[in-house]
Amino acid sequence: MRDPRYDILFEPVQIGPVRTRNRFYQVPHCNGMGHVHPSAMARMRGIKAEGGWGVVCTEECEISPLSEFSPYIEARLWDECDIPALARMCESVHQHGSLAGVELAFNGYSAPNRYSREIPWAPSNTPVRGYDPVQARAMSRADIQQLRDLHRAAARRARQAGFDIIYVYAGHDLGLPFHFLTPRNNRRTDEYGGELKNRVRLLRELIEDTRDAVGDRCAVAVRLAVDEQVADGLSREGEGAEIFSMLADLPDLWDVNVADWSNDSVTSRFAGEGYQESLLLGLKALTRKPLVGVGRFTSPDTMVSLVRRGVLDLIGAARPSIADPFLPKKIEEGRMDEIRECIGCNICVSGDHTSTPLRCTQNPTMGEEWRRGWHPESVPGARQPGRALVIGAGPAGLECARVLGARGMDVALVESSRDLGGRVTLESRLPGLASWARVVDYRLDALSRLASVDIYRESRMTAQDVLDFAAEHVFIATGSRWRRDGLGRALRQALPGLDNLPVLTPDDVMAGAIPPSPVLLFDDDHYYIGSVLAERLVAQGVDVIFVTPAPDVATWTHHTLEQHRIQRRLLELNVALIASHSLCGITPDGVMAACVYTGRPRMIPAAALLLVTSREPEQALYQAFSDAPQTWRAAGIRSVELVGDCLAPGTIAAAVYGGHRMGREFDAPAGSTTMRREVPYLQVL
Repeated sequence: MRDPRYDILFEPVQIGPVRTRNRFYQVPHCNGMGHVHPSAMARMRGIKAEGGWGVVCTEECEISPLSEFSPYIEARLWDECDIPALARMCESVHQHGSLAGVELAFNGYSAPNRYSREIPWAPSNTPVRGYDPVQARAMSRADIQQLRDLHRAAARRARQAGFDIIYVYAGHDLGLPFHFLTPRNNRRTDEYGGELKNRVRLLRELIEDTRDAVGDRCAVAVRLAVDEQVADGLSREGEGAEIFSMLADLPDLWDVNVADWSNDSVTSRFAGEGYQESLLLGLKALTRKPLVGVGRFTSPDTMVSLVRRGVLDLIGAARPSIADPFLPKKIEEGRMDEIRECIGCNICVSGDHTSTPLRCTQNPTMGEEWRRGWHPESVPGARQPGRALVIGAGPAGLECARVLGARGMDVALVESSRDLGGRVTLESRLPGLASWARVVDYRLDALSRLASVDIYRESRMTAQDVLDFAAEHVFIATGSRWRRDGLGRALRQALPGLDNLPVLTPDDVMAGAIPPSPVLLFDDDHYYIGSVLAERLVAQGVDVIFVTPAPDVATWTHHTLEQHRIQRRLLELNVALIASHSLCGITPDGVMAACVYTGRPRMIPAAALLLVTSREPEQALYQAFSDAPQTWRAAGIRSVELVGDCLAPGTIAAAVYGGHRMGREFDAPAGSTTMRREVPYLQVL
């Protein structure tokens, strides 16, 4: 039963001609499916509507090949051929009584048009965003009129597809209307440039055009970035608020955020829940129209506070709706303890940057709703319920045990240490990663409600122990250990001279070891762990020299929108950064490195070496079984499987996914788990 404190979150909100069923609003977010995998996208959005989100929106939706976002996979409404795919999403959302929204987007100089080869448009002549050798041309008045016509036609197509809310996109320093707003992008001297009212003109016209085209049935929303977080950009205290005031009551809904995307979706390492509130405060007093905003909200009490204090009318979410599509329903049913809270790692964002279906550390079913038929809140019963033994209570083991228990198996989860959670528990104690403990917290809470699951701590298992346990199915999730020899991407064999200096691994540092200073940290992992270890060591008084073969530190975190923050943090901590260098050998005086381009060597004085290169799966227990299959079969064991990092080390998201998939599919008939895919039809011309 719902706690009355949260009743306000389930009040309907009128948005122009349409009405929401509650205040939960999934704002537009990318997902790596879009026009390439429309059935997958539709099913994912429909699951969110089923989970109680009153409004469910698309990602950016291209309206013309004059501004297309390849290789990024977004939605499309170029012409009538695109309507059926998006109609499928609308039907999926409407089936559960929610409203469907579409974010029409024309991205100007942010889109180099790699597929269409059209010359990008911009307010003024400028190179495109990024490093493509392409320039955008300044739009003529005829171009502006053409853009208005394109946007109006796309709005009509959106209405035909069944959308209830249609966006004019001026956010994230991506949409062309936003580029017209900012003096650093708009150097025009005509009626669309110069003073603020002229720079606002195009946005005003697009809102009016959209209202004229579809406003009788559809609400018109504006997504506006009121602050760019840069010295020469729009600011909430300056023109950002002025623009909002000038257009205050023109749209039916305001969706307010900050630019660019990396500022709107900051990882939890650098910002906590509700971090955008200071930029939202006071805006509601400037308009009579409802306001939605984001801030990685996961606490129902925070949500209620935002509404009661007049900060927001609707609780916007992208990442929290990915981590738990059923967050609203769980609040409604008084099941707050069951919410899978977003950890803010941004692994979901990486799907857009790699043009692949999004994934989530907390929710392994995300992106698999259609192609594998997975549902975030239910699993089918086991074909033959029996006894299962899961060895290792890290992220893969916890998730595997949870799913097995939910399927009706009698599960024993055995962990060699006192603490549960494996690498997640250790890594969540590092600087900025505390919220990652939610991965463990959610699963321990879920396991506590499964009577068929027993947990045994401080119980190291031998092969004979496993045989004596007499489980029918054995799942080995013993994790991995960081290598001490330097082998990884850059070094394909052991680093010479390892005996000349103290050599540590991340496992040593997380266990409490403090190396002598200065320590050379060699990061050939390229994700987050090297940089957070550097932060920890600096806090402990150790000077750190950060060496990486990549051109910048933690280079994979470009995909999670945090690389620039990580590099800035290390520079602020006076960590010495040496990029584009690999290691050649170790001497008693330091480490010999070499430029990855020229091979030119250099000696780097150091008192110790911390190797962050690759991990070795812990498979000793598994090998004992694989070498004697007749022995475990004679003991009544029907299957022995590796799960998570002990199969192949990867991200925490990959470990959780591996545990979930194994728990679902271990007993599936051969050939029954084929992944569905959408194949384009060939049009006969």
